[in-house]
Amino acid sequence: MTTLPSRIPATIVTGFLGAGKTTLIRRLLERADGKRIAVIVNEFGDLGFDGSLIGECVDPDCVADDVIELTNGCICCTVADDFLPTIEALLDRPNPPEHVVIETSGLALPQPLVSAFAWPTVKTRITVDGVVTLVDAHALSEGRLAADLAAVEARRKADPALDHESPIEELFEDQLTCADVVVLTKTDLVDGAALDGVRGQVSGRIRAGVPTVEGRAGEVPVDALFGIVANAEDDVAARAGHHGVDHDHEHDDFDSFVLTPGSFASVGAARHLVTRIVERDDVLRVKGRLAVDGKPAPLVVQAVGPRVETWFGRPGDAVGGIVVIGIHDMDRAAVEALVAELPASA
Repeated sequence: MTTLPSRIPATIVTGFLGAGKTTLIRRLLERADGKRIAVIVNEFGDLGFDGSLIGECVDPDCVADDVIELTNGCICCTVADDFLPTIEALLDRPNPPEHVVIETSGLALPQPLVSAFAWPTVKTRITVDGVVTLVDAHALSEGRLAADLAAVEARRKADPALDHESPIEELFEDQLTCADVVVLTKTDLVDGAALDGVRGQVSGRIRAGVPTVEGRAGEVPVDALFGIVANAEDDVAARAGHHGVDHDHEHDDFDSFVLTPGSFASVGAARHLVTRIVERDDVLRVKGRLAVDGKPAPLVVQAVGPRVETWFGRPGDAVGGIVVIGIHDMDRAAVEALVAELPASA
């Protein structure tokens, strides 16, 4: 019997601005022990990653391509447009990473992100090893959810991609509800009684059995954050919190199938078909490789909503058709009819 290869583990790091996410990820990279780790960052420049993260990486194989910036707003609101294509590109590399670390913005709801790992194009290849939520213990001990609440509010108002306008208290609770481990940072700035109070506030918001660990003076216990094996995408319902897993649809409430049309007369003809398919209300994404007459390389297509992207892959790459991903009751026959309408040589 053939054994399927193990899925690549992914760690989601969430928490409000100033909680210490950047420091945590740096420590993870410093202790990589030669493991190939890819980092996906939702707020690149603002959190001070840029070239300094690579410069401080102790792994000699660490290169700029291993740190990927997502800048189109809150990651939980751009899952289909930005995050999934990024994950797919990492998994399709000839030498894919051994672990993926995803740093969300301080305003991201982790639940939709976790749910995205159940999409058919990635679910057999990657899994959420754990969700790590950072809490600024010093701020919480003083009755604040973040060190600079004004900055958190300003960032939320400045982000046009945010489609949730929930109170910050609810966002904070959702980040804790989704956690597989909670890290209390800046505990060296809090005395014993106040720290007990912080622990009590956090324990009342997390799921049963979720551990809380503590960091002091910028140090965080990274050894406790890998190898959780939570497979978080399999129990999203238990992590729903105030907002569920998505504002528009459940990420696991979908269907997918493969279309294998013949060779197309031109790139324009291929784009026309893909555009017609993705324009349907019940279709979420289209991706794959198509043949174009006279071209030795397949035409790679990616489409989400009104955006259709195409480019030629490498000569000799297989032409596997296109994957159509849509909502659970997608009208497959209607989509297939669009292919049937093509001329003999599209």
